[in-house]
Amino acid sequence: MIVVAGEALIDLVPLAAAPDDGPADALPPLAPRLGGGPYNTAVALGRLGSAVAFCSRVSRDAFGEALLDGLRTAGVDVAPVQRGDEPTTLAVASIGADGSAGYSFYVEGTADRLFTVPDALPAGTRAVSFGTCSLVLEPGATAYEELMRSAAAQGVCTALDPNIRAGLIPDADAYRARFKSWLPTTTVLKLSEEDAQWLGGTPREWLSAGPAAVVITRGGDGLTVFTQDGGEHSVPGERVEVVDTIGAGDTVNAALLHGLSQQDALSPAAVAGLSGDSWARLLRFAARAAAITCSRAGAEPPYASEAGEL
Repeated sequence: MIVVAGEALIDLVPLAAAPDDGPADALPPLAPRLGGGPYNTAVALGRLGSAVAFCSRVSRDAFGEALLDGLRTAGVDVAPVQRGDEPTTLAVASIGADGSAGYSFYVEGTADRLFTVPDALPAGTRAVSFGTCSLVLEPGATAYEELMRSAAAQGVCTALDPNIRAGLIPDADAYRARFKSWLPTTTVLKLSEEDAQWLGGTPREWLSAGPAAVVITRGGDGLTVFTQDGGEHSVPGERVEVVDTIGAGDTVNAALLHGLSQQDALSPAAVAGLSGDSWARLLRFAARAAAITCSRAGAEPPYASEAGEL
């Protein structure tokens, strides 16, 4: 069982330009889409065929019900989900000419911020994935951090994708220090090239603090993994016509965890012992899965039949 811990929210995504017959200053219509980095990761894992559960706090409003329905449809176990009467977090997306996505957030008083540490992880948990807004917004961030440390102390494989949303971080230096404090409890650290630049430091510095592997994504240019034994393995990106990049990094998270599970490598020791050939296969699988997500609008990760074999 892989557990994904973190927020579920609604992305408001622009559909198209304003109608020609509308006011000159009319804004494009926004369509609600199910999202949130951890949520997308859980859905992607379910679609790929992994046994996965979602650990979060979700609103009882209509958006919250839709989010839970999306998880169930993807085969995700929602038993660990906490519920609240507060509203669902909203993220308004803006799509650049190259398909890249930017976000502004509406997070005050929302349900996912009030997550509390569960009494226990689901039976059979082999890995827990963390990241994005849930590790920033208090008081939930402290609860997720406590869960991360507890899971690591039990020998569970942990995956971390900071997925930086700078607009939500009031004190950048404090967050960078907090990020470093997570590294001793992290098995696999995955960052985008942009996140790595914002955080400062290097993969080798981060490895020295604890992770067994650091994966850096470079968009269409591919992925690179740095390992404890001094290894560095890269694969190119898969070329597709990019519609947008929403959910691409989350798909990489899912593909890495799914692939590690397929190789019976969901433990800190097993990750540290992976060969270069195994990493290359895993990274190619992640690049292929992410490219499929980029080829369609919104966070629509691939199913196993689309992603192919590891």
